[in-house]
Amino acid sequence: MFDLSLILKVDPINPSMEVIKKAAEIIKKSGTVAFPTETVYGLGANCFDKVAVLRVFEIKRRPPDNPLIVHISDLQQLDLLVEDDLTKAEPLIETFWPGPVTLIFKKKPQVPKQVTGGLETVAVRMPSHPVAKKLIEVSGVPIAAPSANLSGRPSPTSAQHVIDDLYGLVDAIIDGGETPLGLESTVIDLSRDEPTLLRPGPATVEEIRKVVPNLRIPDFLLGKSQPERPLSPGMMYRHYAPNKPIVLVIDENKLDAVLMEYPDAPIVCPEEMARNFYGRRLIIMGKLSEPYTIAQNLFKVLRSIDTVLADVAIVVGLPEKGILFSVMNRLRKAASRVIE
Repeated sequence: MFDLSLILKVDPINPSMEVIKKAAEIIKKSGTVAFPTETVYGLGANCFDKVAVLRVFEIKRRPPDNPLIVHISDLQQLDLLVEDDLTKAEPLIETFWPGPVTLIFKKKPQVPKQVTGGLETVAVRMPSHPVAKKLIEVSGVPIAAPSANLSGRPSPTSAQHVIDDLYGLVDAIIDGGETPLGLESTVIDLSRDEPTLLRPGPATVEEIRKVVPNLRIPDFLLGKSQPERPLSPGMMYRHYAPNKPIVLVIDENKLDAVLMEYPDAPIVCPEEMARNFYGRRLIIMGKLSEPYTIAQNLFKVLRSIDTVLADVAIVVGLPEKGILFSVMNRLRKAASRVIE
């Protein structure tokens, strides 16, 4: 549609309706728009427009069997997408929507299989970010949107990250500043006999189990196995990785040996651990005492590794509980080597 990507800057809390309408027109005309959500930036297209959806896959260089999340602005749009009785979803919808939780349902026939990676299920989320909500509402259609980055790269938490990866490939980029949460949504599969976590995210296991006590955690989320095929975004393939390799050290007893093996590598760690690495270059992730700062900074930190003059970076493992369970899920997928 355009030779160069339009950059549309907005106030993230009170976005200009003129800008939103301009972006919505692009969506209506089979275009692609990158936009901020409370999690990361998404690369959006009309979910019922097969040509536009295929363009999203082409832009990202995304494997065609890796399903997309469909973003909605109200529950009426959910009825256009979902075949299931929503009774068992009601506690999760009432607690976490709008917000950073994606739910997987059996899809209606009109949802293109290009969106679902050939599956008979569809992943749906109602974002809380004012820009995302308005864009979907004014576009008048649910918007299919994976993260607005090249596949495999760290997800984008600012418009600059989108520009770095996708400028000139997408029709428009809405610049709404940095995203507040910094991790992709939690994904829960409700199409099975029991609710199953497929991707941890900003809504933690502990929070979800207050609503759904029988939430199942598959072995692959604990690093014990690999799924047979992607049932949701972020399940398979190497994700979130900088161009330079990273070594993730989970067993602290092996850390000294790794430091000796890579004497020039920068250390990626929380602020509280910095004193343990005197004389080494450090990249601070955030604070263990404020774990959401680590989540918010994670992809910015991973992208920054490529700017450091070193062949490899060492990342110190974190306690796998609360939001840090979600952070460690991303780090395991980003790592070239995991030592545990």
